[in-house]
Amino acid sequence: MALSEQFLEEDIHPIDIVEHLAEHHDWEFDRMGDDQIAMAVEGQWRTYSLTLAWSGYDETLRMVCTFEMEPPEDKLPGLYELINRMNDQCWAGAFTYWPEQKLMVYRYGLLQAGGQMAGPEQIDTMINAAVLSAERYYPAMQLLVWGGRTPEEAMQVAIAEAYGRA
Repeated sequence: MALSEQFLEEDIHPIDIVEHLAEHHDWEFDRMGDDQIAMAVEGQWRTYSLTLAWSGYDETLRMVCTFEMEPPEDKLPGLYELINRMNDQCWAGAFTYWPEQKLMVYRYGLLQAGGQMAGPEQIDTMINAAVLSAERYYPAMQLLVWGGRTPEEAMQVAIAEAYGRA
């Protein structure tokens, strides 16, 4: 049965759909409120923390996928250059680094203006795309920060798409 067949009713809250997807994929999750959910998704390189939040004000489903990263201060300029290169290749979503929290972040906002509602396949694809993007660029970040590579050299490992399951 397709994921969407389980949601035939009108006006299902997007966070309810995310919760169902987390149960379907056996992801650990915590429903933090009516409009927010946090979950852990296991990747090949590490476990990623994902938070999805619904904003009724601007009709946006926001997703933040994070993992801890503690680069030395002297590596930050190269990391920021690498992030720019990574974002040049990302058509949906973008990476950033939050130095205060020591988190690498991939974020995406799914606009649903005019009362549109995303279906489970669309939300599942959004989550999987975030994890696959993090998986694709994780080795490049490690090479730059800990392997002494330049941003250009580090990007060479991310040229090919990552394949696998999130």
